[in-house]
Amino acid sequence: MAAKFEIYKDKSDKYRFRLKAANGEVIAVGEAYESKAACKNGIESIKKNAPAADIVDQTLAGV
Repeated sequence: MAAKFEIYKDKSDKYRFRLKAANGEVIAVGEAYESKAACKNGIESIKKNAPAADIVDQTLAGV
């Protein structure tokens, strides 16, 4: 099984997504969205921007 995004509704009836790894483990979650379309846009943004995202280790700040 490949990684997948799942869209679901939370207790507040808002749309959210979670990214699951191939082994079924949740590896990321999205914020709450008012509409399914906005949630899908959030997923597309992650897919578009994440491959080039830098890693900023804030635990090293001030060291």
